[in-house]
Amino acid sequence: QVQLVESGGGLVQSGGSLRLSCAASGSVSTIKGTGWHRQAPGKQRELLAAITASGTVRYADSVKGRFTISRDNSKNTVYLQMNNLRPEDTAVYYCNAIASPAGPTHEFDYWGQGTQVTVSS
Repeated sequence: QVQLVESGGGLVQSGGSLRLSCAASGSVSTIKGTGWHRQAPGKQRELLAAITASGTVRYADSVKGRFTISRDNSKNTVYLQMNNLRPEDTAVYYCNAIASPAGPTHEFDYWGQGTQVTVSS
């Protein structure tokens, strides 16, 4: 099992910054990749950024150049640095991890509880 806990959300003014954290525990050595997603009211959940165990990163076009995903292996934590925030970035932000605690051929998708980000204009 892998447990994920997000933190760092809050209220920020347009143009401001926040750094979200996703702390993993449990079978962290089996994590193959971690992603950050968000879901705004009435909208589908969207993938914003992802980082693999080898460090490969990718971003959605909507956040490229503004958001940065990074990882601190010593803390088992993945971060999402969000700069130049806009009101349309308001959403609940979630992290997920693909891991294989039961063996390399069985992958599971784990999710955190989410953290609210509100950007005021």
